Amino acid sequence: MRMTFLPSLRVMGVALMAASAPLSLTMGSTVLAQDLQTGTLRVGTLNDIANYDPQQFSTINFPLIKNLYDSLIEYTENGEPVPSLAESWEIAEDNRSVTVTLRDDVTFHSGKTMTSADVDATLQKGANPERGKNVFATMAVVENWETPDATTVKLNFKQAVPDKQILDLLQFLIVLEAEGVDNIEAVPAGTGPFKLANRVVGQSITLEANENYWREGEPILEGVEFTVFTEDASMTAALESDALDLIYNGSSRAAVRLRDAGYTVVAGPGKLVQVFRINTTRGPFQNESFRQAFNYLMDRDAILRVGYAGLGEVTALPWAPASPAADPAYNETYAYNLDKAKELLDASGLSDAEKSDWTILTNGGQEDAVAISQIVQGSLAEIGINVELDVRQSAEFTTALLAGDFFATFGGVGNVQKFPSRVATNSIYRTVNNPVLKDPHPHPEYVAAIEQVNSAFGEDVQAAYDNLNKVLVESAFGIPTNSYETGLIVAAPDVGGFTLDIDNLLVARTLGFTN
Repeated sequence: MRMTFLPSLRVMGVALMAASAPLSLTMGSTVLAQDLQTGTLRVGTLNDIANYDPQQFSTINFPLIKNLYDSLIEYTENGEPVPSLAESWEIAEDNRSVTVTLRDDVTFHSGKTMTSADVDATLQKGANPERGKNVFATMAVVENWETPDATTVKLNFKQAVPDKQILDLLQFLIVLEAEGVDNIEAVPAGTGPFKLANRVVGQSITLEANENYWREGEPILEGVEFTVFTEDASMTAALESDALDLIYNGSSRAAVRLRDAGYTVVAGPGKLVQVFRINTTRGPFQNESFRQAFNYLMDRDAILRVGYAGLGEVTALPWAPASPAADPAYNETYAYNLDKAKELLDASGLSDAEKSDWTILTNGGQEDAVAISQIVQGSLAEIGINVELDVRQSAEFTTALLAGDFFATFGGVGNVQKFPSRVATNSIYRTVNNPVLKDPHPHPEYVAAIEQVNSAFGEDVQAAYDNLNKVLVESAFGIPTNSYETGLIVAAPDVGGFTLDIDNLLVARTLGFTN
């Protein structure tokens, strides 16, 4: 048996970045927790949350997930697993099970003590295709589980599972109070450092400190007040006028400008990959050749430069460079090429009118989203395809995105640096209960490729990754363009104590004021 037990997460201070520095965290003198003062942190965000369910792991929920909830384990910014609600875990020698030992001193916001019964309820929800949302795909390797006592959970797998995939699962399992599972979308039921105090839908969310939080000395803040903005420009203006202390998940271009003006900019390790999401059940996108043309229609260099100030890397696959499935050769094979795109469009057999009979759903509240949509619109116009942008603001855009009510749209995908099958936690890549492509999945070859990755072990692993990449490009229901910074934090100079999260979620429990 192999015991995994590592030190706790580091909390770090952040130095102001020089104007010539790349947009990344620059280490400065550490700001210790005892040096930070309490208070209420005023945070600006660009979108209201979808709901309080942490298993709906979408970027609009990122501001709250790690503040209302805790996971079984966490990753450091370098990807090392550390204990959280699980104080230890053992992976069996044959990699067919993992035994988790829970802390016995954790209470939910309701006051109830956390036990294995709550983990059981969380697992049941995650394993349900109708309720598990983004977690369901990660649960695909689980055969069953046992809870022999109040602090022990044993997960049994369908076959031998790599260590990394097991750890990714534990990191993704955010424990919900059993009694609160059925109403989790409307009422949070977590163990996190803050509790919900008030919400005005579409306008604000107020959190208050959890006085019974299990991490000693945390949270430092008395509370966090989130204000929802519809435009990046108005949010950054509020920070500059001292109406906010911090903005979260604003644009890269705004972060560069504010950095140069003296604000603290924190970029975490968990980049997203921007993906042109295609609804293959609608209009011309039902035609495979038409879809495949978009592999060549994406001017990835222009999208990265104009939309994200060059902060990221172009990619034709939904992986970060650190992913074991990453294959840079695809970037050359599927580079921007209007001639190759036109060959596939001609091969589709569609009429000119059919090729233009669709729109690009666009988030009007995000300047980068508008800019990159216009780049695609311009590339299409060069080869005689004229489409309109269906521009919708914040809440209306989010509703259409989550419901799959679009022909095509841009949207970031996460978990791109983790075990490759984790890509299926993103809505467009779900194998079951896909909100865009629906059930049954219209691309069974993709579903089979994900299953192959989940079942591969040893010498079969690389072949499974290669097959998945081939299927992704051929089915062409998602066209990646570039990695980019997400969850960017821009803060006033008197905010300190930043903790980097592997997924770039906002972690407020270690934040405080330096004066």
